[in-house]
Amino acid sequence: MNEEINQFHLPRWKELPSIDLYIDQLVSLLEQYLSGYIKNDNEKEDKIITKTMINNYVKHGVLKAPINKKYTRQHMATLFVIFILKQVYSINDIKKLIQLAIQTSSIDLAYDRFCSELEKAIRIVFAEKHYIKSSRLSQEQYILRNVVQSFANKLYVQKIFLRK
Repeated sequence: MNEEINQFHLPRWKELPSIDLYIDQLVSLLEQYLSGYIKNDNEKEDKIITKTMINNYVKHGVLKAPINKKYTRQHMATLFVIFILKQVYSINDIKKLIQLAIQTSSIDLAYDRFCSELEKAIRIVFAEKHYIKSSRLSQEQYILRNVVQSFANKLYVQKIFLRK
């Protein structure tokens, strides 16, 4: 268990494919990184990520429409954030959180910060430790820390207690 958690890594902005992907390729990429860490809301569905889900995020305005049926690096990063956060937040809340993040910094910087904070939160929670308080965090950074920690806490309960 700890080995799996220690291996948790989301691709940083520069690690995401530089070429645009079709939806099947995008689903494969997301599944590759997230399959051991997120659960599907629909118990009847085998896949944790589907084309329909992605299309619904576009329809609800959480994700920009693909360009010529291809998804860019920005789409990929946004979808990693959506699939992680939908484990604990509503789609409307996720939309607001993404807007907050990109209001205060560029998408690549906001995404890399999300990945780093999430990995750190998961390691801290699974080590049964606590964050060291820092008064130097901006409100946006403090919100991000709490957002990722909520996912890490849920993952811990699922993996350790519920064994899912």
